[in-house]
This record gives sequence, structure tokens and C-alpha cells, in this order.
Amino acid sequence: MAPASSKLYTDDVSLLMVLIDTNPFFWSSMKNNDSFTFSKFLSHVISFLNSILLLSQLNQVVVIATGHNSCDYIFDSSDSPNQRAECMLEKLEEFVDKDESLSQEDSVDGVGSSLLSGSLSMALCYIQRVFRSGPLHPQPRILCIHGSPDGPGQYVAIMNSIFSAQRSMVPIDSCAIGAQHSAFLQQASYITNGVYLKPQILDGLFQYLSTVFATDLHSRAFLHLPRPVGVDFRASCFCHKNTIDMGYICSVCLSIFCKHQAQCSTCGSVFGKARGQEPAP
Repeated sequence: MAPASSKLYTDDVSLLMVLIDTNPFFWSSMKNNDSFTFSKFLSHVISFLNSILLLSQLNQVVVIATGHNSCDYIFDSSDSPNQRAECMLEKLEEFVDKDESLSQEDSVDGVGSSLLSGSLSMALCYIQRVFRSGPLHPQPRILCIHGSPDGPGQYVAIMNSIFSAQRSMVPIDSCAIGAQHSAFLQQASYITNGVYLKPQILDGLFQYLSTVFATDLHSRAFLHLPRPVGVDFRASCFCHKNTIDMGYICSVCLSIFCKHQAQCSTCGSVFGKARGQEPAP
């Protein structure tokens, strides 16, 4: 009986790392949408988190707030038994106030990006601690509920996190709630075998979350979940942090540049000057 119970534990029990977008610039841009405010967004997310905890008493939920300048843990269901997701509201309020005070010092054109690279790194660090706690642990996965536009300056850090998650076999699920698709999250979900979804009706966010992202990894093999369509694989150049279709690649460290460089700014390799050199696709 012992092996069977161990298999049941690892297959059906989830460690869900939820990354929620609290970027004040993004939510300020959503003020025109009266039907989907930050408070309504939180009500959908909290209901979803409580449903995950109700599915199994062994399920664990950890929430990381992703602001414009910072990110932090605001909820961990393992801290105390029978803890509901509403407990995170006090810490969330403190975090939002702190992040807004830091954001006042920045001048941002339009909707600024959130610190997705930082929250992904924190989630992976937490998961690694769980892996090292013993052979029996819940199956970890990451869910990014994100609305801010991609920040090209975070490209390298985010891709490093994606490859780290892929190596650890941790799927990254993505729920894009912004006006545009997120190329970073599309790539993250595609590379790690996660699920990417952009809800058409934000008022039904809880229904999208509960029907697509509530299932554990074992059960996903029996369901027809959304498949990636038209993934944007464009990269950001290391020199100007712009998203490019064609560019130059360092043959030593694979750094990407939008214009020909005499020397790689990453590894210091000196490039030759071949005649008629064209950018690589």
C-alpha cells in the first residue's frame, strides 16, 4: 500500500505558484473598463485559489505579487492549516502601497512593464526548496496571471527562468489579461509544456481559471486543453532591448544584436568584418 499512496500523493497533489500582476500603471490604464477593476480581479483570483485548496487538503498555494519595481510573497497556504486566500489581502495592500511609492519616482510612457523576471525567479527558488525537502512532494507548476506589456529589458532574465523551469520539468501556465498577447508568456508556456490562454471575456475570469488551470498535471493527459497557436518567437536585442525579427548573433555566447557590432558586449569576442554581411534571420 505504501507505493500506491506515494504515487497518489505525487500525481494528484499540486503546488501552485500563482504570480499576479499588481503593476499600478497597468491597472490605471484599466480604469476605463468599469466591469473589470483590480478589486474584481482579486475576487476572481481569490475564489480560484480557494477552489484549489478545496480540491485536496494536501494542495498548496503560494502567491507572489508582481509589481512595477518589486515582487514579494504575499500568501503561503502551508503557513497555517485551513488558511483561506482572503488572508493575503493585508499583505497585498502593504505591497501595493510600497510598490506605488517606488513607482512614483519613475517616469513611464504608457503602461510600464511589471517585474515578471523577478517573480519567476522567486517562484523557481521556492520550488527548488520543495524539491530538496525530500522525495515526496506535490507536483509544482507556475501560473502567471499577467496583463502588463512585455519589458524587453527583462528578456535575458525571463528566458533564463524559462529554461530553468524546463530543466526542472515545471510547466508555466499563462493567463494574459492585457489588451495584447504576451510574447514572453507564449514562449514560456510553449517551452515548458504549459497552457497559454487569453480570455475573451474578463468578467468570466474565474470560469476560465477553474476550467483550464485548476486541473493537476496528472489529469491534464485526459483533457483537451487550449493548444498554442501562433507563438511569437521573436527575441529582444541585447544592445537596445528592442524586439526584432532579424539580427546578428554572437557565435560564442549567442547574444543577439540588431546592428553589427565590432565586439560582443556580453563576452568580449571580436567580430570580423566580412563583406556583404547580412543579418541572420
